[in-house]
Amino acid sequence: MLGGPSMGRMRLRPEGKPGRGRQVRPGTVRRILSYTRAYRWQVALLLSLTAVEACIAAAGPLILKLIIDRGILPGHLDVVVWLCLSLAGLALVNAGIVFAQSWCSGRIGEGVVYQLRTEVFAHVQQQPLAFFTRTQTGKLISRLNTDVAGARMAVTTLLAQAVSAVLTLALVLGTMLYLSWQITVAALVMIPLFLIPARLTARRMQPISRSMMEHDGEMNSMMTERFNISGAMLAKLYGRPQDDADLFASKAGLVRNIAVRLAVWGRILPVIVTVLTSFTTALVYGLGGALSINGTLAFGTLVAMVALLMRLYGPINELSSMQATAMIALVSFDRMFEILDLKPLITERPDAKALRPEAGGESRDGVAPASPDVAFEAVSFCYPSADEVSLESLELHSTRKSGRTEASSPEVLHGLSFRAPGGKLTALVGPSGAGKTTITQLVPRMYDPASGVVRIGGHDVRDLTLASLRESVGVVTQESHLFHDTLRMNLLYARPGATEEELIEACRAALMWDTISALPEGLDTVVGDRGYRLSGGEKQRIALARLLLKAPPIVVLDEATAHLDSESEAAIQQALKTALAGRTSLVIAHRLSTIREADQILVVDGGWIRERGTHEELLAAGGLYADLYRTQFSQQATQRKDVASVLEAPLPAVTAGTSEPGA
Repeated sequence: MLGGPSMGRMRLRPEGKPGRGRQVRPGTVRRILSYTRAYRWQVALLLSLTAVEACIAAAGPLILKLIIDRGILPGHLDVVVWLCLSLAGLALVNAGIVFAQSWCSGRIGEGVVYQLRTEVFAHVQQQPLAFFTRTQTGKLISRLNTDVAGARMAVTTLLAQAVSAVLTLALVLGTMLYLSWQITVAALVMIPLFLIPARLTARRMQPISRSMMEHDGEMNSMMTERFNISGAMLAKLYGRPQDDADLFASKAGLVRNIAVRLAVWGRILPVIVTVLTSFTTALVYGLGGALSINGTLAFGTLVAMVALLMRLYGPINELSSMQATAMIALVSFDRMFEILDLKPLITERPDAKALRPEAGGESRDGVAPASPDVAFEAVSFCYPSADEVSLESLELHSTRKSGRTEASSPEVLHGLSFRAPGGKLTALVGPSGAGKTTITQLVPRMYDPASGVVRIGGHDVRDLTLASLRESVGVVTQESHLFHDTLRMNLLYARPGATEEELIEACRAALMWDTISALPEGLDTVVGDRGYRLSGGEKQRIALARLLLKAPPIVVLDEATAHLDSESEAAIQQALKTALAGRTSLVIAHRLSTIREADQILVVDGGWIRERGTHEELLAAGGLYADLYRTQFSQQATQRKDVASVLEAPLPAVTAGTSEPGA
C-alpha cells in the first residue's frame, strides 16, 4: 500500500540521492578498505611480494646494460653467461611471485566479496514487508550478482595492480635518473599527457556504468517475473508473448546502447595511450641516440633506458586505465552500500528479552505463560512510505523519477483495542479491505504500529527478541509459499531438527501423508517453483503440517482451509482443533465452520472493530455480522448440511443376484 506514517517513524536517507547518474558518495573507498582488515596479513604479504616484483622489474634493464657494456663489448663470455643466468633466475623468481600474488589477491578479494554478499543478504532479510512489496526482485538480485563482480574486480585486480604500478614506477624512475637524467626528464614531461585523458574518461564512464547497471537490473527484473511459474502461466493465458518479447527487446536494447557507449569510452583511453607511448618512444630513441653518438651515453645504457622506458609506461598505462576501472568498481561498491545503509524499520532493542513459554505454566525466565494472550491497546497503523522502506534505484523509476513526493497513507487501523485470550480461538471477520490481515501482521512484528501497543503475555512485542517472537508465533497464510525444494526441506524449514517420525506425524495430522506416501520419492519429492506441482489444497496441507511441526503457542491463520474441499475441510478442522488445543489462535475466517468454533468473534470494518461476541450473540444483535452471515455464511451452512447428510447416509443393501451400478 502507498502512503507514509507519522513523522516519528521517519528515517534519514543515505547521503546523496540514489539513482542514475549519481556520483559515488564520499567515504566509499574508506568503507571498502575496512573490509580488508580481516585479511591484513595477506595484504602485508601481497604488498611485500609486489615490492619484490617491482625491484625485479627495475633490475632487469640494469642486467641488460651490464651484459652489453661488461660482457658483449669487452668480449667476456663468462660475464655474459652468468648475467644471462641471473636474468633467467629473476624471471623464475618473478613467476613464483606472480603465482603467490594471485593467491593473496584471490584470498583477499573473494573473502571481501563473500563478507559483503552475505552481509547484504542478511540485511535484506531484516527489511520489512513493505520493502519487498516495492522492490523489483530482479534489481535486487542483480546487485548481489553483477555488482559483486565489479566489487571482486576492485579488490582482486586493482589492489595488486595499483600497488605494483606505483612501486614499479618509483623504482624505474629512480633507476632512470641514475642512468641518464636528460632522458628521464624528457620522459617525465610526457606523463601528464597520459593522466589527464585518463581522469576525464573515468569521470565520463562512471555515470554511464551506473546507468548500465540500473538498466541491466530492470532487464533482470523482467526475466525474473516472466520466468517464474506464475508469470509464465499469466503470459500464456493472456496470450501476449509478442508484446512481452517486444518489451524485453526494448529493455535489452537500452542495455546494448549503453554498453556500446561504455565500450567506445573504454577504447578511447587505450588509443590515446598508444599514440602517446609511440611519441615518447620516438623522443627517447632520438635523444638517446644523439647522446650515444656524441659519446655522452654508453650503448648499453641506451638499451637499458629503452627497456626501462617500456617498464615506466607500463605502470603509467595501468594507472591511467585503472582510473576508469576503479570508478566502475566504486560504483558497484556504492550500490551495495546503498542497501546496507537502508535501516530496517523493525529492529530489536538492546535490552530485549526472550519469550520462552513452557507447557503448563510460567516460562523459565518468567516472561509469559505457555499460552499467552494477545492484546491490542489503542493501536493505530498506516503503511510506511517509499522513502522509509526502499530505494528509488530498486523500484520502477516511473513511480518516483518525476521528483514528486508520495502522498501520506491514510490510517488503516484506528485505535483498536481488544484481547485474544490465551488458549482460545479468536476469529476476525469482515469485508475485504477491512484491516484483518494488517491486524495479524502486527502480532509477529511484520510491522510496528504508528501508535498504541501490541502485547503478548502482557509484554510489548517491541520489548521481545525477534527470534523468540518468530519462534512463538506460527502463521499460515491463504496463499502458502513453498520453496523450490523437496517436501522434506520445506517442512524442516519450520523445525530443522525434526525427526522422520515427527515429519510423518505432522503430515498425518494435516491429512497429507497418504498423498505423500503414494509418491515415488515420498518426502524427497521436489514440489517445483512455489510448490506449483501441488494442488492448492495440497500446498495448504503442507503449510498446515509445517505449522503443526513448529507447534508454536500462538497461531495466526489467514483462513488456512480456504482451498480445501468440504470433506477435507471438516477433517482438517478436527485436526486443527486437536493440534491447537490450549494455544492462542487468531484466525481470519471466511468459513462458517471456523467461525462457529471461535470463542470470540471480532467484526472488523474500515479499520474499526464494530462488533464482538460469539456467533449466537452477534446473530441475535442483528448488526453487521448478521448481514455478513446472510450474504456470505448462510449458503455455506446449507452446503455443509448437504455434505454431512451424504457422508452420514447408510449404504444401500446389496442382495444376492443384484447388480447395482458402480458396485
